[in-house]
Amino acid sequence: MYAYSHRGALSGQIAVPGSKSHTIRAVLFGMLADGTTVIHNPLPSKDGLAALAAAQSFGAQVVVDEDANTWTVTGLNGRPKVPENIIDTMNSGTTTSFVTGICTLLTDGYAVITGDEQIRRRPWRHETDALTELGGTCIHTRPNCDCPPLVIQGPLHGGVCHLPGFNSQHISGILAPAALLPAGETVEIIVENPLEASYVQLTLDWLRRFGVTVDSTPDYKHYYVKGGQKLIACDCLVASDWSGVAFPLVAAVCTPSELTITGLNFEDSQGDKAVVDILISMGADITKDPANHSMTIRGGKPLHGVEIDMNPIPDSLPALSVAAAYANGDTHFINLAHVRVKETDRVAVMQEVLTACGASVDITADSMTVHGGRALTGASVNSHDDHRVAMAMAVCGLFSDGEMEISNPECAAVSFPGFFDIMNKAGAGFELR
Repeated sequence: MYAYSHRGALSGQIAVPGSKSHTIRAVLFGMLADGTTVIHNPLPSKDGLAALAAAQSFGAQVVVDEDANTWTVTGLNGRPKVPENIIDTMNSGTTTSFVTGICTLLTDGYAVITGDEQIRRRPWRHETDALTELGGTCIHTRPNCDCPPLVIQGPLHGGVCHLPGFNSQHISGILAPAALLPAGETVEIIVENPLEASYVQLTLDWLRRFGVTVDSTPDYKHYYVKGGQKLIACDCLVASDWSGVAFPLVAAVCTPSELTITGLNFEDSQGDKAVVDILISMGADITKDPANHSMTIRGGKPLHGVEIDMNPIPDSLPALSVAAAYANGDTHFINLAHVRVKETDRVAVMQEVLTACGASVDITADSMTVHGGRALTGASVNSHDDHRVAMAMAVCGLFSDGEMEISNPECAAVSFPGFFDIMNKAGAGFELR
């Protein structure tokens, strides 16, 4: 299947579904908790469903109520069962990291973790080495390969482990199992150069919601986790996904649109909410309304290039690089090394697809410069099965001449199920065929 996008504009009001990052943490912490957790407004994306399936693999009881828009998870009180089959995390890197850590709670058997082709190309050695420092057994099944499949077993013990900080998911994956060690044991995590700190903060916030305390330094370089804790089940609400909001937001900014996006939490710890202020700094006309959990965009105004540090918001590069192509002048993205090991090398891929449309993009190992303001022409571009690339290029087609054709648009469902339908209700005019 292909998606087709043409010049257009958006109007009216839309709501973005719940956060993938929140949903995964809620499901897996609910699985580890004592009691029954009710998750309101979960995101039933492929990644969210991967986390749900993983929770079931460990033995948790799960009830999905589509009418009430809730998932109910009966927890295992910190004692996951050895899975009867492999755990397939599909395309979800976050689920893979959390599950890898959780599997070190297993003491009477091994778990096997794998995922789709992209997951099997992504390195996990930093997390598995850190878990090994704490006593875990972590086997990479392929010689000279740091990627899944993985074979994991515990038990963990207290001690010190080290991470470079290149991938925040690897830090998050260790925190919950560390809290479930026996009383008297303490885990210290030392991080050399923490990137994506907002995602670790998201994990800390969710652990606190489930009753777990983690001491950490303001620079996110040291974490101290005391054992003997337990996760306590709770009722929780999943906020809208700010990384998903970026796509209708950029679409409205770069076209003669007037669009209101609702269901937003401006106090949420998701780092990608910074995209709003970045676009405002580029000249976008955006009015925030925190009291009503919404914002209104009046688009089609000139934008200008700025420098953007992608350290805390790596998932927003595809959307922001499209905005940079629309803006006049140069937009310089820095701290991109960790963006190259997501579902794809998003730095190289966005250079490829934007260049195909007539943009001028220079990249280095750790940066990207988009020389904006050029007239773009729709082209046949490869999404590389990356949900954020597919959505970004559909948005790009809304201010390009001619027709944009994007391969495998179905991959958008990884993080934003219903993306094309939701955008079309606001007038995007996307076609799938």
